[in-house]
Amino acid sequence: MDKVNRKRSLCNGKIVEVNLASLTSRVIEIPLQWYRDFLAGSGMGVRVLFEEHKVPLEPLAPESPLLFMKGLFNGTKIPSSSRVTACARSPLTGIWAESCSGGLWGAELAFTGYDGILVRGKAPHPVYLWINDSAVEIRRAEHLWGLDTFEASDQILKETRSDAKVASIGRAGELGVAFASIMLDGIHARAMGRSGMGAVMGSKNLKSIALKGSQPVETENAEELLKVIKAEVPLMVKNAQGLRNWSTAGGVETIEFLGDLPIKNWQLGSWVEGAKKIAGQAYLPTLLDHHATCYSCAIRCAKIVKVKEGPYKGIYGHGPEYETLAGFGSNLLNENPEVIIAANDLCNRLGMDTISSSSMIAFAMEAYEKGIINSTTADGLTLEWGRGEAIVELTRRIALREGAFARLLGEGVKKAAAHFGGATGDFAIHTKGQEFPYHDPRAFTCMAANYATANRGACHLEALSYFLGRGVPLPDLGFATPPDPHINEGKGHVAYLMQNYMSCFNPLGLCKFIFTAQVGPSQIARWLSLSTGWPVGQDELMKTGERIFTLKRLFNNRLGITKKDDIIPRRLQKEPRPSGRAAGVLPDLPLILEEYYRLRRWDDDGIPTPQLLKDLGLEQCESHTRKA
Repeated sequence: MDKVNRKRSLCNGKIVEVNLASLTSRVIEIPLQWYRDFLAGSGMGVRVLFEEHKVPLEPLAPESPLLFMKGLFNGTKIPSSSRVTACARSPLTGIWAESCSGGLWGAELAFTGYDGILVRGKAPHPVYLWINDSAVEIRRAEHLWGLDTFEASDQILKETRSDAKVASIGRAGELGVAFASIMLDGIHARAMGRSGMGAVMGSKNLKSIALKGSQPVETENAEELLKVIKAEVPLMVKNAQGLRNWSTAGGVETIEFLGDLPIKNWQLGSWVEGAKKIAGQAYLPTLLDHHATCYSCAIRCAKIVKVKEGPYKGIYGHGPEYETLAGFGSNLLNENPEVIIAANDLCNRLGMDTISSSSMIAFAMEAYEKGIINSTTADGLTLEWGRGEAIVELTRRIALREGAFARLLGEGVKKAAAHFGGATGDFAIHTKGQEFPYHDPRAFTCMAANYATANRGACHLEALSYFLGRGVPLPDLGFATPPDPHINEGKGHVAYLMQNYMSCFNPLGLCKFIFTAQVGPSQIARWLSLSTGWPVGQDELMKTGERIFTLKRLFNNRLGITKKDDIIPRRLQKEPRPSGRAAGVLPDLPLILEEYYRLRRWDDDGIPTPQLLKDLGLEQCESHTRKA
């Protein structure tokens, strides 16, 4: 990575490399052209790690790198630009991993003057990083090891005598749960949740990273940019009023009505009364403590809750979002929102992904119902559907790797199904080893291609195409009216466009919820042009997204991912929902993928063609991926 002359703008042009084995650090320069081609965030992440993994490194090997990258817009006044990304090879799936979070930590990283933190090696003892502007200190952390993420954050603030922003792992990350998360901002619990980044951090004996910066982020055309933002924000807030009022928790009933809510490990079609009981509108009026927000966001969708009575009295922190409500609620047939809040609190404090955690419990409950396992197998637990105390207790045990059964579940559903064998493979809901988020490709067939081809395994956020089916317009890409959610024709095209568009969000640091605020690529391209001085239009932005998505695919091709892996679970492809609005609908995945592959310009093995790589400026990557 050579030093180059640059006008800094939003690109500081440097990341700090920390070698925990030698307890040293140094600065690495990033070429300006890499920012033009890949922006920052997960775009720059894959550009850097593609070089690092020319010879693939095992996910938890000491030398395997973990990279934190700010979004290009972090620290600016651009709306909802708080997202920061961790990238590595996933211990859950073995392939490309990125996990993105909002909050305040990403902006603070930008204020240090660094664009990223590259961590390699394993410390000889527990440590945490203290980055105060450009100064990097590796501090001992034996006294923090074993603390939950809230406690660790509080202790570090005392030690640094600052209002630093802290990212920490909990016991799940320390103990190597395959879907352990990294939690940001203490009790506000913003999560780098998916793909096991907490386990990677824990494998390096790295407990926390604390940041304090004082270097303002400068933009080109600052006055004109601010004028544009002031004119646009009121409409964005209006269009996202539901999120402002209730967070994503407010969408549960609508999602159930659309046939999109997972019920009993994706087996049922309707759950009207249960959805009412767990929706944000049911519990927030009594449990809401206050609204919170991420950096530079007027929507304020975060909800801090406090349980004031009952068995979970005293819980205080970030309340559950939709995915958590669906996972610990409908998918387990649990109608008690306080049980969900308790499980969510455990995941936040112990540092564990709520989607994978709840999916593991659904898998276990179905195996229990079918007689494949019993209470002896489950280390004494009675795993009946909807049993609240079992849900909370098993969540705790998985995070703490307590007992043989919980340790197995902590390896992920693919490995658990391989262990039990037989029919369990039919209800292990994952793609490429990552458990499904809670949107159904039988309700929105466009999601079939998205899940099958998403670079980190099953992931709704790599396309968010179900938003179109729910009626969110995107006229810039030709979707002024919603596409029919249930037909299969044209859905490869939808997935292709939406993946390219969404691939720019994390690299820019933008929250994908602004899609619901009806922000389109032409608007984002304008923000990018004004803030950097680069002449960027919609077409170039979309091409950048395609370049980023393609390089992630090449990263996975190098690890053996081909067309054979672009699948979705049998249940979601062959078993229609028995009731509700999506009853009888099934995605025709081969038909959808045929169109999708053609548009992607991938060959019959699912590998990008040489001409595509040339058109995207990725020719240098071809020799590492294609067959000899």
